[in-house]
Amino acid sequence: MFVDSHCHIDGPEYDVDRDEVIARAREAGVTTMLNVGTGDPHSGAFERAVALAEQHPEVYCAIGVHPHDAKLFNDAAQQRLIDLAKHSRVVAWGEIGLDYHYDHSPREVQREVFRRQLVIAREMDLPVVIHSRAADEETIEILREQSGTGVSPVNHAQDARATPRAGVLHCFGGSLEMAEQAIELGFFISFAGNLTFKKADDLRAIARNLPLERLLVETDCPYLTPVPFRGKRNEPARVVETANLLAELKGVTPEEVGRVTSDNFARLFGVRCA
Repeated sequence: MFVDSHCHIDGPEYDVDRDEVIARAREAGVTTMLNVGTGDPHSGAFERAVALAEQHPEVYCAIGVHPHDAKLFNDAAQQRLIDLAKHSRVVAWGEIGLDYHYDHSPREVQREVFRRQLVIAREMDLPVVIHSRAADEETIEILREQSGTGVSPVNHAQDARATPRAGVLHCFGGSLEMAEQAIELGFFISFAGNLTFKKADDLRAIARNLPLERLLVETDCPYLTPVPFRGKRNEPARVVETANLLAELKGVTPEEVGRVTSDNFARLFGVRCA
C-alpha cells in the first residue's frame, strides 16, 4: 500500500486519460492520492481540483495559492478558497510558501501571502502543504513565528490562536538542517522522484538521516518523473519508484516504507488510506 502525497492530476496533461492514470495507480498499489490544486485563484482551477476529488474516492484535495501566484491573492480570492476548503474532500491548505528561484511574484508579496494563508489554515484547522525553493531560512523563520515558537512573531498580537496542525514540506530539496528544524516544528518531509536522480547524492544522504516516521513520498506529477522513467510524463503509479529507493536508503523493505508513509499521511491529514 502506497500513498502519493502530492500530485497534480487535475491538470490538462491528464485530460485524455485521467481515469486510466488513476486505475494504473490502484494497480500499482497506490491506494490514496492528494491532488493539489494550483493556478489563478480567480479562475476555476480550484473548483476543478475539488470536483476531481468528489469523483474518485481514492483522491483527496488540497487548495491554496502557490507562491508563483501570490501576486493574484486578494480578499476575494481568500474568501473563495475558504468557502471551497469547507468541502469534505479538502484535507489541507496548500501548496503555499516561498519560491526565490523563479520569483514569479515579488518576494515581499510572497512573504505576506504565505503568512496570511498560514493564519487561514490555522483558523480552519487544516494542515499545510509547503513549497520552498531557494528560501530555506525564511521558510523556517515564518513557520516558526506562525507556530508561536519564534523569537520575532509577526501579527501575533492579533493572531494569537492555537498552534496549527503543522503539515508537510513537499518535494523536499533543502538542507538537512532545514529538514530537522521543520521536524522539530511538527512537520513531515516528503520526497519526490528527484530522489532517484543520478546527481541527487546530497538529497539521498538527507533522506537516509531522517526518521522514516516523519517521511512521506510523492510524485509532484506531471513533474519530476523518477528513474527509470525520466523523460516521460509522471503519474501517481510511479511513486512506487521513489518508495523503493527510500527503502534501499533506510535498509527496510518497500512494503515497510509503504506502510509507514501511508500511516504518516493518514495521521497528518486525518484520513483513512484504504
